[in-house]
Amino acid sequence: MRAFNPPDCSIARAELRAILGSAGWSPDVIADAELAFHELYINAWQHAGSPAPSVLVSLQPAKLRVAVCDDCPDLPPEPCTPADPYSLSGRGLHLVRALTHRFGATATKTGKVTWFELDAAA
Repeated sequence: MRAFNPPDCSIARAELRAILGSAGWSPDVIADAELAFHELYINAWQHAGSPAPSVLVSLQPAKLRVAVCDDCPDLPPEPCTPADPYSLSGRGLHLVRALTHRFGATATKTGKVTWFELDAAA
């Protein structure tokens, strides 16, 4: 049975914000990273059924990579525009693609990893 409330990702968002802030990344890029992370995290919960998705953050001097791991092997579909412009969902992957420099998903033995990358000079 799946919980109706999404897992709390506020601590992970705060950690991401702190890491990028201490590395001197601009507030605009930090906000983009937070929103893209939130979309992937909620997608892992909502569409892959992971009650608490795992998060991996890798920060190099000029590149951030955030990966969200879940237990569902189905790769996310290509982002498509919702048929109904008033739909409450269906725009998350569009946001991730628009906010980041690279985005993708990789199948694993136990599910998948959905990731994005941002360059520091964004």
